[in-house]
Amino acid sequence: MKKTCLYLVALAVLSCPAWGQKVEIQKPDREQIVHVETSLNHLTVLEMNEPVITVAVGSTAFKVEWRENKVFIEPNDANVATNLFVWTASGRFNYELDPAGGVPQMDFAIDQPLIDPPTPTKLEIRPADPSPADLLIQAKTIHPYGSIPEKNHVAIYLTDVLEHDGQIFVRYTIRNETKKAYVPGSPQVAVFNAPIYRESLYGLVNSQLGPDAASRLKSSGQTSIEVAKQEMRSSRIEPGQETTGIIAIKSPPHESPTVLRVTFLADSKGPVNATLVF
Repeated sequence: MKKTCLYLVALAVLSCPAWGQKVEIQKPDREQIVHVETSLNHLTVLEMNEPVITVAVGSTAFKVEWRENKVFIEPNDANVATNLFVWTASGRFNYELDPAGGVPQMDFAIDQPLIDPPTPTKLEIRPADPSPADLLIQAKTIHPYGSIPEKNHVAIYLTDVLEHDGQIFVRYTIRNETKKAYVPGSPQVAVFNAPIYRESLYGLVNSQLGPDAASRLKSSGQTSIEVAKQEMRSSRIEPGQETTGIIAIKSPPHESPTVLRVTFLADSKGPVNATLVF
């Protein structure tokens, strides 16, 4: 009952203006001993920045109670000093309760500053590298220029192309019209150096040159390009069957138009390749 009354008195005191009493902000320091000035028939409140776990006072000359993060101190004797310990989750805090004095000098309240909530760390989530298949939804269609022989041949059809984030993605179909199974192997890609054609290559951008058209292409040589990614539905193509695949290459320094050649393993008829104006 006495504890309840003391708590109600504390709430009443906190709701009234303080005439001359001090309200202090005390930075929490477990190595420091904080002196507390009290006065008879008055409460002093210690307001911690986190819930109080327990307290210990050195003399019954002071009545000490706590609720949540508040400690209530009321002196019973004007001539006694003692010490007070307050424990929170952060550790122990040390106080010296000085003999009760006059109201103007008393500590009305000693508050610990509120703890700023930790700034949430922004988790940088880098999107996963898009798969070539996802990217090629946005790709441009490659149109054939010249015939691509199929009869008794392995034919390559370049179908889509997209340049994205420093890479060139090309989708293709390989059709086996020979009488033997064909294993394409890993594709090799080269770029033509200074290509020259009998007509403007600008008009052939996003076109696959058939073998006859590609044979008329002139250049100062070819430079191999690293294949960054490759996906192929089947590594073995039976006679009369076809498969699809995608390659991604590092985009070479270029000014449009650029001419690329994609080469697979030769079949019994000779080289198996496709030429792209991009």
